[in-house]
Amino acid sequence: AALGAVLARGDLDDVASLEAALDGARAVFSVQTPDITDLMGDSEARHGRNLVETARAAGVEHFVHTSVSGAGAVDVEHFDEQRWGAHMLHYWRSKAAIEDLVRTAGFPRWTILRPATFMENFIRPSFYFADMTSDRLLVAIDPDARIPFIAVDDIGAAAAAAFAEPRRFHGVELELAGDVLSFRTAARILSEVLGETIELPASPEHARASGLMTEFFLSQRYMSAHPAPARPEFAANLGIPLTAFHQWAKTTLRGRPSGSNGR
Repeated sequence: AALGAVLARGDLDDVASLEAALDGARAVFSVQTPDITDLMGDSEARHGRNLVETARAAGVEHFVHTSVSGAGAVDVEHFDEQRWGAHMLHYWRSKAAIEDLVRTAGFPRWTILRPATFMENFIRPSFYFADMTSDRLLVAIDPDARIPFIAVDDIGAAAAAAFAEPRRFHGVELELAGDVLSFRTAARILSEVLGETIELPASPEHARASGLMTEFFLSQRYMSAHPAPARPEFAANLGIPLTAFHQWAKTTLRGRPSGSNGR
């Protein structure tokens, strides 16, 4: 607000509030998330549909939607639901459905950003850690699988670039990552920056036995078997600045209290 923004309250379940918020808007930044308390629910797809349809009716010229890396590559019709869980199939279907709405809504300009896993998941308190704040990672990902990561500020930079040049970014579906590394490498970097030893779990099954939610266990095993396709060069080729993991860790985590680096 101090920079001149006009704040408007909107509720993705209340179309009338979205109509008021979008009145006179030239562009929209869209992001929806699953309801962690109802992973098989329709809230994410419903919220996406409400925003897309209301924005189109309001005459929005440029719609920038944030999805997730890999959403355009998952074959939901042949997805192994028995192996990876019904919630994972529902997750990918919801992401794909909103992307399809964005493409076909009729916006003069549209852009889809597909961010990789957030580096900020390593900021405690976090579900990545046992008891949320300990020095023990509680994850089921193969420690040597190379996983793409993105700093959330870089998602903002990508969106800002799209808004600044809507014609150049029209129709772009950007797999967005700032770095690609294993959890073993991430743990080593975190240990160096924090000055404490960040431990990996003994095995995925050990993490599960130690309390990792079944849904997280399955989604992280899927991530190991099917690493997301986002790569730093895709955004770099468009001139979007990116943050490597070691840079992010030094800037974000250095100097935070041991055992609790949360905000």
